[in-house]
Amino acid sequence: MGNSSGSTVDDLQAVEMHLWYKKFMTECPSGQLTLHEFKQFFGLRGLDPEASAYIEQMFRTFDMNKDGYIDFMEYVAALSLVMRGKMEHKLRWYFKLYDVDGNGCIDRHELLNIIKAIRAINGNENHESTAEDFTNSVFDRIDINGDGELSLEEFVAGARSDQDFMEVMIKSLDLAHIVAMIHNRRHSV
Repeated sequence: MGNSSGSTVDDLQAVEMHLWYKKFMTECPSGQLTLHEFKQFFGLRGLDPEASAYIEQMFRTFDMNKDGYIDFMEYVAALSLVMRGKMEHKLRWYFKLYDVDGNGCIDRHELLNIIKAIRAINGNENHESTAEDFTNSVFDRIDINGDGELSLEEFVAGARSDQDFMEVMIKSLDLAHIVAMIHNRRHSV
């Protein structure tokens, strides 16, 4: 009886994967998504410089083999992590995304640019503090050793203990509109 349930889940995952593949290949017939196509694919056009830089960093993070393209497997891996991954894995991925210079730490400037970009993409609605104030507040709360940089350990522990910061991270990769877009286009593919 347990096997029939497992095969149903597997069947659903296979159907979902097939739909993702059809969507990916419809939008990107070459099978390799460029940065420009990535922005179009997710409806990210006309962004300000901070938001554009953030999207470019996201693209580079999704491009796991660093060949300048996102292929279907990289696309699926990224979406699976963001949509279904365990919190620990997501936090590590967020850290990699936010560590723009790749030095293993996130400094105030990197976090500030991410916060500005997220606000630009999601709209600057009803924020109680400026991006600078929010960034300083995050560092005051989670930069445990006070060195002006967030290590992976500080970042993960801080995100788990600071609800405001966790909310910003979740919004930074809120793919609900993308999932809805894929879902809505199932019939048109």
